[in-house]
Amino acid sequence: MLRQRILTALVLVPLVVGGVLGLGTQPLALLLAAVILLAGWEWASLVDSARTSARVAYLVLLGLVLFGTALAWQAHGVPAAIRWTLAPALLGWVIAGGWVVAYQRSAGHRPAAPGPWTLRIVGLLVLVPPWLALVTVHGSGPEGPWLVLFLLVLIWTADSGAYFAGRRFGRHKLASRVSPGKSLEGVAGALLLGSLFTLAAGVGLGIAGRTLGLFLLLGVATVLVSVLGDLFESLVKRYRDVKDSGGLLPGHGGVLDRIDSLTAAAPFFAVGQFWILGA
Repeated sequence: MLRQRILTALVLVPLVVGGVLGLGTQPLALLLAAVILLAGWEWASLVDSARTSARVAYLVLLGLVLFGTALAWQAHGVPAAIRWTLAPALLGWVIAGGWVVAYQRSAGHRPAAPGPWTLRIVGLLVLVPPWLALVTVHGSGPEGPWLVLFLLVLIWTADSGAYFAGRRFGRHKLASRVSPGKSLEGVAGALLLGSLFTLAAGVGLGIAGRTLGLFLLLGVATVLVSVLGDLFESLVKRYRDVKDSGGLLPGHGGVLDRIDSLTAAAPFFAVGQFWILGA
């Protein structure tokens, strides 16, 4: 499993880095939209795996929402995207956190899964904001592509810290009913590596003084929020009794399994970096 994870990462990481730094914002937006549509196909299978027609219809709906969001972004720009789309998305993650806590505390019985239409709407709210966040940050200025790369590497670093710290030191479960494999020690490992990387990246980006302290705080908070994204996808899979959202990425599961942390972290980071750096 670890070998497969490493081999897949060795293929994907150069492609992602090249795309983020080498493509303009609009071509990157199209590439990211393709990734979101793949994740949307997997989300639709979690909602209604028996009907291919329903999955296709959901993919069309997701594509239309992405297209409409892109038109609005081009018309109104970064500040409007932050104010009217990404900031409210954070409220949705507060509600998602409530779902995770409620499921974890439901000792002795298993809560009923939300209805299909509820999960379809939730899927739009989970998948569209991170796409908009990445596009917004990328197009926010000369440092935009580097900030997107920072965010992606931060999530990868935190995931690696959680994986190895959890395997080596994991004793205390984070949310045993939602995701039995995650531990508090794993979260600590994610925070430690994430903090070190944020500090190094901030210095590399030329951030100094009080702003560097705020940037470090943003990196730590983004790692914590990314854990919620991971837990929420685990919760949806728990409702459907599946381990992975798909099998497209050997060692990693599906596309949705690979971007689950980013679904919560990207909108949070976009709002935070706009506030701290004024991008």
